[in-house]
Amino acid sequence: MGCRLIKKASNGSLLWGVIVETEAYSQEEPACHGFKKRTSANETLFGLPGRLYVYLTYGSHYCVNIVTEKANWANGVLLRAISIPGENERIASGPGLLAKKFGLNKTHDNLPISVENNIWLAEKTASISMQKIIETTRVGISKAKQLKWRWYLQSSRSVSKREKGDRVPPKELSWYPTHLDGL
Repeated sequence: MGCRLIKKASNGSLLWGVIVETEAYSQEEPACHGFKKRTSANETLFGLPGRLYVYLTYGSHYCVNIVTEKANWANGVLLRAISIPGENERIASGPGLLAKKFGLNKTHDNLPISVENNIWLAEKTASISMQKIIETTRVGISKAKQLKWRWYLQSSRSVSKREKGDRVPPKELSWYPTHLDGL
């Protein structure tokens, strides 16, 4: 949460945004793709940490996860929303929109996140640590719904789904990334 996802285009330009919403998944709980068994479809989730796990959902939208924890244990963090400076605040608010905006699809599955691979993470900005992060239940799952394994930056208008009762902040009070520093 709060880190910047950066993708370098073939023309050298950088597309970047701040991760403002995530969900976690682990082999020990039934909503995880690796809960029942290891298959060719979920193999990446059991791989080395720091790789992209990209899969197609509902037959039309890609979801992008970052593999975490350790090899041979299915763990990942789903990137749910990113706030991109200079873009519509909702352009990447949801896993499918995020993947589409960053041009990520099944060809990126199992790709190590690194500058050499033209997609990487940068440290979070100092202003993120001063923001309130909401911890709540995950979205769009039917199993292990009670686990509070979703987090979002409350002051961001780019969050895909807010906790009941949490209103979208007015634009003047919303947090929004303005520059890419510290690279």
